[in-house]
Amino acid sequence: MHEFLAITNALADESRVRALLALGRGELCACQITALLDLAPSTVSKHLSLLKTAGLVDARKQGRWIHYRLADHPTPAARAALRFLHAGLADAAFAADTRRLSDILAIDPEILCDQINSKCCSSAPATPAARRWPKASPARSAAT
Repeated sequence: MHEFLAITNALADESRVRALLALGRGELCACQITALLDLAPSTVSKHLSLLKTAGLVDARKQGRWIHYRLADHPTPAARAALRFLHAGLADAAFAADTRRLSDILAIDPEILCDQINSKCCSSAPATPAARRWPKASPARSAAT
């Protein structure tokens, strides 16, 4: 019963449904989802937390970056909910999000984070722990 209620609660909000549909295209950084939904980063974080609790999405952290994707191994109930979501919504209803997401994906995530004032991907360390484990720069990552 708890799993069912968590899933129905997760699907009971338009922003969470929009985030799930966007994640159907592949893994996204928290800042990309924030830009798509045009909500405060803390609000998007809460939405994503509810989706994760419901077993609909997985998250991975890479440095200060938090990436979300549809659950790799959803429970049967979560799998059924995702099928219901995709079958029940016409693509045309979310065409604007699809176009907007394409535009967002064309922007470097560092620049995007600065534009939306998000700290999820910022290279500027915000905490003592972040100063101890700085995110690798793109140039340094490419060289390794």
